Amino acid sequence: MKPAKRILPIIVLSQFCCTSLWFAGNGVMQDLVANFNLNENALGNLTSAVQFGFIIGTLVFALLTIADRFSPSKVFFVSAFLGALCNICMIGAFNSYVSLMLFRFLTGFFLAGIYPVGMKIAADYYDKGLGKSLGFLVGALVLGTAFPHLLKDILNAISWKYVLIMTTTLAIMGGAVMYYFVPDGPFRKLSKGLDLSAITRVFKYGEFRSAAFGYFGHMWELYTFWAFVPVILNYYAQIHSQTTLNIPILSFCIIGIGGISCVIGGYVSQRIGAKKTAFTSLLLSGICCLISPLMFAITSEILFVAFLLFWGMVVIADSPMFSTLVAQNVDAEIKGTALTIVNCIGFAITIVSIQLLSSIQHLINFSFILLLLGIGPILGLIALKRKTSKS
Repeated sequence: MKPAKRILPIIVLSQFCCTSLWFAGNGVMQDLVANFNLNENALGNLTSAVQFGFIIGTLVFALLTIADRFSPSKVFFVSAFLGALCNICMIGAFNSYVSLMLFRFLTGFFLAGIYPVGMKIAADYYDKGLGKSLGFLVGALVLGTAFPHLLKDILNAISWKYVLIMTTTLAIMGGAVMYYFVPDGPFRKLSKGLDLSAITRVFKYGEFRSAAFGYFGHMWELYTFWAFVPVILNYYAQIHSQTTLNIPILSFCIIGIGGISCVIGGYVSQRIGAKKTAFTSLLLSGICCLISPLMFAITSEILFVAFLLFWGMVVIADSPMFSTLVAQNVDAEIKGTALTIVNCIGFAITIVSIQLLSSIQHLINFSFILLLLGIGPILGLIALKRKTSKS
């Protein structure tokens, strides 16, 4: 077996294990609220704390060109260990709202050395077929993100703390596997040194800008949808009193099913190209945003859940395509920095989106609130179409 074929499953496994840290707090949110007397804004604030930490982390990693100057596998391992340490600290009885916010911020900071660095490692191994490879990789991210919801349902009878213990253990294991079994890839090109101009230099490429702005529109929708999945299900159960929903399991399924669509999208991209695949997925998720008020009126919980499952598939399928386009349209020696800075800006956008919906969810009819997510796909489609018409 060729090394590249052997390496991909290892990268995917490591990415799954380590990105379980991302929504570990969301998986036990109600328990955190009950045990530490948090207010109703905790969901938005704790989720945004992770995103803000990730933004600062990616900014630091990009400014210092860490993923291009040092061994990506070592960066991944150190980040996984430190992120796991911050995650496990949340079970301490000493915690307050401020300390929980700090630990989630730091977890997000170290995730900057996991998610984009994992994509950088994959790009160092796969030149052709990168879209398919990143489809598997982002699929692992999706499953890792959804996994805490499944753990919550399985471990609920024991203690919510075991969700954090399990995700911490997985992250350490994932980092160790990456460090010991994934050496530097054959397409890696070592950066010559600290290059503070790399952040702005990447935007001189027209195709890069098209992919980046399409990604930014995608990110306006993605993490806010994921963060609000339990809220969406709970609201539907409230307005349809005859409905009984297993919210943790359904949250896992709705988020996790995106892992399958990422893999499917990777194969589709080999036939029609990464840009067309991204455009189609973004178009479908935008339509879901726009018809969401109608779906809340559906009395059949099966149809409603089916709609959310479909949305969960198309909302993420374009993500590996955007990362592929970003990686393919910059110089090799700044590929890691390009992926990192795009992630940095994209996740900054998620904070605005999450905070906006969190702030107004009690001010307007919740049935209409998801319409605001449609802003991102619309602008992202414009960015992609504008460049497509010129290429």
